[in-house]
Amino acid sequence: MAQRLATVYVKTCLMLTEAEMLSFIQLFKDHEVLSRVKVLENGSQEVVFADGGDDEISLTFDRVAGTYVCKGTCRLTSPKLTNLMRKAVSTYKGDAIVNRMYTGYTMVYHYSRGSVVRIVEVKGNQEKLIYEYQDTLGQLEMLFRKTEVELEIGTLHDQINQLLDLRFDSADSEFHRLVDERLKKLTHRLFVLEA
Repeated sequence: MAQRLATVYVKTCLMLTEAEMLSFIQLFKDHEVLSRVKVLENGSQEVVFADGGDDEISLTFDRVAGTYVCKGTCRLTSPKLTNLMRKAVSTYKGDAIVNRMYTGYTMVYHYSRGSVVRIVEVKGNQEKLIYEYQDTLGQLEMLFRKTEVELEIGTLHDQINQLLDLRFDSADSEFHRLVDERLKKLTHRLFVLEA
């Protein structure tokens, strides 16, 4: 089994309420990780987590409209801090791009709202898609809610009925020919939509 050399949170975005901010810090404390919190003058907080070794996470949470927002990067080699950071992104529905680096290749994980939505293996300049989330239920629901086809079918029925009324009211054979050509096109389109 390949040994992970490092994990790099290339792009991380966490948005926490004040209560979530306290539980975020507590999550690391519960796993015996040392933490330092520095409150900045605008209400923002700089949080540093250390596992007792050389590895530490330094995150700045900016105070924005009553929410703590962290957008940043960090590099981790400690398995404990790596697992806690992964758990935090998942628990607090964060977005992130995470590079898990191994000898000779990198696995790139894309998180959206705390869930992995894409995994790509990168070897040199080559990328190989390993996993991509497919929202099949959402796609089916979207198709179910789509009503454009039904609206077009209704419009076609109305147009056909109007042309038939005009055809029956007219005795002109040239007009009948033009109406019949138009009816042929409309009924073909109706057939395609209803199929």
